[in-house]
Amino acid sequence: MVVKKIVQKENKVLRQIAKEIPVREIATLKTQKIVKEMSAALKSQSDGVAIAAPQIGYPLSIFVVSGKIFHEKFLRGEDMRKVPENEILNDLVFINPKISKLSREKDWVPEGCLSVRWLYGQTHRSKKATITAYNETGKKFVRGASGLLAQVFQHETDHLKGILFIDHAKEIKEEKLKQ
Repeated sequence: MVVKKIVQKENKVLRQIAKEIPVREIATLKTQKIVKEMSAALKSQSDGVAIAAPQIGYPLSIFVVSGKIFHEKFLRGEDMRKVPENEILNDLVFINPKISKLSREKDWVPEGCLSVRWLYGQTHRSKKATITAYNETGKKFVRGASGLLAQVFQHETDHLKGILFIDHAKEIKEEKLKQ
């Protein structure tokens, strides 16, 4: 499979409101292909933890979270490139996600984006978030999160509303990643 290119901030698709996928179409080959393309694009970026469908050109309400964010090496900030594939949990797929609850308690946290290379800044995010979505088989679920995963939920659902983190971040700086 050819890895889809991650579109950058100038691309109009990133400013569109993503379309929901009818539940009956979630398990179709077309949707499954898009999810696979998203996972492949995400895996191609060593520093990526999640990706939304608009980031590879589809204005659809889907995001994928890399299973590596649950790995202890990742949480300690170590190099994940040497971790065997079988030690990383599967990616989590969120179709038609809706944040149903955000904690009042917020923090300024560092943030970057695969579609806003190589800018980083501080964003004000709720410490906890609860999301309702469908998985790749069309099963509805609710998932709560705190810390990095709660931040990811907020960042990715912003993408689905046409919002980039640079729209509300402060102290934005350019930083090249050491590959």
